Amino acid sequence: MPGAKFALWPLPLCIALLFLFAVHLAWWLSVLDGHIPACNPYWEGCTSVSRAARHGLGNHLFRLAVLPCALLHALNWWLAACWFRDSERAMPLNRGILFALGTISALALALYATFLGTEGEAYRFLRRYGVVLYFGCGFLAQLLFMQLAMRSGRLRGGLARGMQGICVAMLALGVTNVAASAFVADADLRDRIENVLEWQLGLLLVGWFVLQALCWRRDGYALMLMRG
Repeated sequence: MPGAKFALWPLPLCIALLFLFAVHLAWWLSVLDGHIPACNPYWEGCTSVSRAARHGLGNHLFRLAVLPCALLHALNWWLAACWFRDSERAMPLNRGILFALGTISALALALYATFLGTEGEAYRFLRRYGVVLYFGCGFLAQLLFMQLAMRSGRLRGGLARGMQGICVAMLALGVTNVAASAFVADADLRDRIENVLEWQLGLLLVGWFVLQALCWRRDGYALMLMRG
């Protein structure tokens, strides 16, 4: 027997807000404790996201928030794959790839958060490649999501242009980061540029999930709760 509908648009919105809260809370606590300098990291690049969340209470609260956020990521991408199940233009292979990319991204985020604040070369390796896989696979999942949503007519107008603009900006930041690593000789300046790009990339990622939430809200995507 049909029951109430459970709207799913708050899920990507929760991901965006939880991630934003965790990063800035860790940054604020690290500034208060003197672990990092007080500055605007989005423009001055005085610290990286990882360093801001690596020490003291900020590290514990960051991991406490980000590990559940990784689980929400995996759930979000599974539901995104299910969203296209009734679309004729979204083949099962594409939905499977979308879910696989999203799951890898979620696992990488969990890996990164788990080992953040630990010492040793092996742990640094896991953190470093956790970040690369998180952003890389997450970006590919976002591109595939947009392609399938636009083909099915579920993403259009300002939301489509907004998502496309964010992805173009994320790609531009990635290219700029590679260029800075290759052509900026001053190590301190290079680190500051990379830090700025990392913070801005995270902000764009949050914005993308907000637009996904608006997309699902406009579409009315929901789970039907069955009554016994």
